[in-house]
Amino acid sequence: MTSHVLDLAGAGIGPFNLSLAAQLDSVPQLSVRFFERRPSFAWHPGMMLPGAEMQTSILKDLVTATNPTSRWSFLSYLVAHKRFYQFINAEYEAVPRKEFADYLGWVASGLASLCFGSRVREIHANGGSFSVTTDHGAIGALNLSVGIGKAPARPAWSEQLAKSMTFHSSEAAQRLGDVKAPRIAVIGGGQSGAEIVDALLDRNSTSTIHWISRRPNFEPLDASPFTNELFTPSYMERFHGLPEELRLTHTRRQVLASDGVSASTLKKLYRRLYERKLETPSAADHGVSLRPFRNVVASVQDGQEVTLTMRNGFDDSMEALTVDLIVLATGYRFVLPDFLHSLENRIELDSVGEPVLRSDFSLVWDGPDENRIFVLNAGRHSHGIAEPQLSLTAWRSAVIANSLLGHEHFDLGQLDPIIRWETQTSPSNYSSSVGLAAE
Repeated sequence: MTSHVLDLAGAGIGPFNLSLAAQLDSVPQLSVRFFERRPSFAWHPGMMLPGAEMQTSILKDLVTATNPTSRWSFLSYLVAHKRFYQFINAEYEAVPRKEFADYLGWVASGLASLCFGSRVREIHANGGSFSVTTDHGAIGALNLSVGIGKAPARPAWSEQLAKSMTFHSSEAAQRLGDVKAPRIAVIGGGQSGAEIVDALLDRNSTSTIHWISRRPNFEPLDASPFTNELFTPSYMERFHGLPEELRLTHTRRQVLASDGVSASTLKKLYRRLYERKLETPSAADHGVSLRPFRNVVASVQDGQEVTLTMRNGFDDSMEALTVDLIVLATGYRFVLPDFLHSLENRIELDSVGEPVLRSDFSLVWDGPDENRIFVLNAGRHSHGIAEPQLSLTAWRSAVIANSLLGHEHFDLGQLDPIIRWETQTSPSNYSSSVGLAAE
């Protein structure tokens, strides 16, 4: 092990740890290093489908919300690439996801604290610090930041199916080009499901596409002003202080605020179906069968086809559907990474099996308080639906930076929220001390 002990070692370089690295770039007194197994930066490459758009404002980038003068903002990226005026003139309602991914890659290429092609293999607590073993040796670190993302979530009924007949949306960009199945089921009524249906309509004119969702209809993202108050630091701080049972209830109710389909995508799909109907008015379903309010409960594979059994929530009936290929747009789930298994029995978990997170995003464990393990993208049920989204990325990184420093390097004070969430009103000019001390 090297004699130098880092203030922070990060595992994984996705948008969240990239944001933390960009924020800490303005804090030279901290020694930090982030490790990533891939040879270069990549952001959901499997979902980089043509026409895919962002669902968040460009101002909600890696740094701007708490560090607007940072050189790593999206606006700085536009200026560096001489596209500032043309971008404004384009008047995007939503930024193309490929451009935002290019912005993230630009930031990643400019930060000296990032180490690509070096996987974190093992982490052990080692008497007041952590021993971090990577592909290129071992280092010591006082604190950790885990930002490796979540694992694809696959329904239990799909586990026994042949891999050639089913794939997750995270593989869509690589797999959709080879799809020739005559009957395709897309499972999942969120943005990913909608984008996959749209891509299949582009690439395959002969297949019948069945779009299946548990939701009562194909419903839009709720991006209205008062709903967007859920994506503010003031709301997140109040949400974190609620009992777990209430937090779980709220996240279930707020699903369309974070996982609905963009209105522009729904309008595009509806128009495509309308135009198909104009072209072939006698066709029964015009190659697309929309099936909301269906909960798939079982699957049976017979040779090269699969029969799905579904409960229809509209009329409370059971129905069967036979297809040749299934695309699972079924989201992601938290999995404790292998390199933390040595600490597994020392980490406190909540009722849904996720780490209990303090307000500064460090998990609760039985080690020293000064050795924190920050976990990014594991706080949906502890911090609210905004935690896995890009919306509060810059703010969360600033919270972690303040926690590492032990003082408020970044000013995180907030005005009173427009909506009065709790019974007891907050003081005027509410000032947060989140991240300076764990509860």
